Amino acid sequence: MASSSTHDHYHQQQQPFPTAAPPPTPSTTLPSTSDSAATDLLSRLLHRLPPSLSNSATTPLLLRRRSSLAITTTTTPPAISFTDLKSSILSNLPIVSELGFFQLTNHPIQPELTNSAESDSVEIFNLLAHQKQQYFPRHWPLGFDDDDDDDGDADSVFLDSVCSTESTDLTLTSLREFTKEMEKVGLAVVEALTCAVGVRSPGLDDPGAVHSLMWISDVNSGLGEKMVGSGRFYPYVVGLHYHMSKQSCNLLTDTGLVPVSCEMGSILVTIGDIAQVWSNGKLKNVRGKPSLSIEEGSGNSSLSMSLLVTLPLESTVSPLSLKVEIGCADLTDNCNKDVYEKSKEERLFNSFSFEDYAWRVYHERVPLKDPLDRYRNKL
Repeated sequence: MASSSTHDHYHQQQQPFPTAAPPPTPSTTLPSTSDSAATDLLSRLLHRLPPSLSNSATTPLLLRRRSSLAITTTTTPPAISFTDLKSSILSNLPIVSELGFFQLTNHPIQPELTNSAESDSVEIFNLLAHQKQQYFPRHWPLGFDDDDDDDGDADSVFLDSVCSTESTDLTLTSLREFTKEMEKVGLAVVEALTCAVGVRSPGLDDPGAVHSLMWISDVNSGLGEKMVGSGRFYPYVVGLHYHMSKQSCNLLTDTGLVPVSCEMGSILVTIGDIAQVWSNGKLKNVRGKPSLSIEEGSGNSSLSMSLLVTLPLESTVSPLSLKVEIGCADLTDNCNKDVYEKSKEERLFNSFSFEDYAWRVYHERVPLKDPLDRYRNKL
């Protein structure tokens, strides 16, 4: 674990970029789009760039990037049944690894529990401002975050797996139960994914090697914002996002914003940046969490509840060893046997400190460039 002096250093050196006016965007240059939410998000991304990147010399590049992030046809994620999780992920591995996301069906999370957990979450966001800070004090990454940096981010709260609070008035019984059940599902997904790509999940040998965070955001606090979770970015192995209604969302991938529509009651699973490193690039990742599309008057929930299976801050992130390298004798399970044909492979990523990485990506919040690029091994 890094010392408090390390964080003091980050506060001095890793402050968010200074505000700069967005570069000119002539209407004759950009393609038209009917999705105002996507346009608003991209405008904010450009608005965060430092002055050196918003001059006339770099504007054409930024415009091309903005154009490349245009909304495309809505995608329906492949359905993976939780009742046959390992074999289902293995049989769908090519498309799952290429997309970086899928929807989980036939899972054990009951709608009644989800509705009760949502009510507990609403109770949190209905608190007065000073109560939010008092009951959920900031101890990064945990605590309540209502940072008003003029970028339209929704208010959010990071909770540990037991949903700890300093309040004796908030019981949060349903939210705690929901978090516990989602964590069980998330750990099972991590085991199935790592097994499918031929590596062993660290959590199997050491339960303390992974842990979970519940990340709740409220779109109504986002100054008119219609997309939840488009700003903050915290690293994770997999993210689980329960769809309480038939609600579309957008995912940020290497190819840009991808509109996604899931079944009501399904769990959208996003593969995170840590999973991409662990799999040595076999799994593509989604950057951050889904941005829910909330249209005015739609009646859809304005809350986003995401369970992130992530790592302790003191962890070191690096590609995991293939099972054959550690003497895996059982080749009869549902693991992908093709990976055993290669006893060793070149590592695409160098090892790095999880805390350093998490602090940087959370506070910089500039997803146009893959934050993992600096750790890629230059073969």
